[in-house]
Amino acid sequence: MTPFICPLCQSTFSQINNTQICENNHHFDIAKEGYLNLLPVNAKNSKNPGDNKEMMMARRAFLNSGSYLPLAEKLATLVGDLLKNKSKATLLDLGCGEGYYTDYLANSLPNSTIINALDISKVAVRYASKRYKKINFCVASAYDVPLKDNSLDALIRIYAPSLDSELQRLIKQDGYLITVTPAPRHLFELREKIYEQVNAHLSENEAPAGFSKIEQINLNYPLAINEAQILKDLIRMTPFAWKFNEQKMQSLLDEKQWRIECDFNIEVYKKRSAES
Repeated sequence: MTPFICPLCQSTFSQINNTQICENNHHFDIAKEGYLNLLPVNAKNSKNPGDNKEMMMARRAFLNSGSYLPLAEKLATLVGDLLKNKSKATLLDLGCGEGYYTDYLANSLPNSTIINALDISKVAVRYASKRYKKINFCVASAYDVPLKDNSLDALIRIYAPSLDSELQRLIKQDGYLITVTPAPRHLFELREKIYEQVNAHLSENEAPAGFSKIEQINLNYPLAINEAQILKDLIRMTPFAWKFNEQKMQSLLDEKQWRIECDFNIEVYKKRSAES
């Protein structure tokens, strides 16, 4: 049974053959890769919202190089510790992209953990669902998540935008929100190639409404890149791709070896009780 609910009427689904049908007879076909597309047409801001195939493939190739493995390891350890006393925890990766971090979590947490993931990019979810079979994937908006109220023990949000009201609705009482954002020095060496003056990212973020911050972690490490393709993939998976003209890109590639700083804010919040 799918954990997702109908995005049109918020009722539960029953599966008949390869179709999920809600109590009000709304039909959603299960894609051959196994995911559900629960993004209503009127919720799209473009024909194909979210990251395009080029960005997704670049991100997949870069992440497969192990360059952000320390972040995946840190998240897995952190989430494992937070949920260690939950016998059957339910988790959501909000804005999962191609599923790299979601899969790492799935392989690190107990098999009883129910892991859900969504992204607004259909191409990203299609590739993720085809590759990672332990996870419940769907195409949906982070601003209107097709899951029941108070259904999550933890929600992971890596760079993805969201609404405080949705976070409050989805996460159980005393449940956890774990966010990852760029810290001040993240990819500084790339940014200084683009901008005359590099503005630092925030060193920490305020707690969303209804949550209290319980932990602030900075993960900083140097990334040594010796292959031009890995550098190209890193640039193409970020908004920097639009800033690098041919001349700037060639100047960067001429360096042959690159040392780039990775700097992440990892913040843990706990949902407050309604009375507090």
